[in-house]
Amino acid sequence: MSTRSLLAILLVVIGVVLFIFGMNASESLADRWSNFFTGHFTDATMWYIIGGIASGVVGLSMLLFGGRLAAE
Repeated sequence: MSTRSLLAILLVVIGVVLFIFGMNASESLADRWSNFFTGHFTDATMWYIIGGIASGVVGLSMLLFGGRLAAE
């Protein structure tokens, strides 16, 4: 297994963990109040969710496409 594959798997795992943290944080009392008064979650929760999605997408694209895009 190459280093690129390990990095891609690690990025996917980190993305899933961050996304789960973000979803759990969205159920906190602070986020519920923020959502009630402002209509959106706190910045920290949004960074967890966005970071998790971005990390997962990058990791999956590395797994699916590998080094083929860089060589072309």
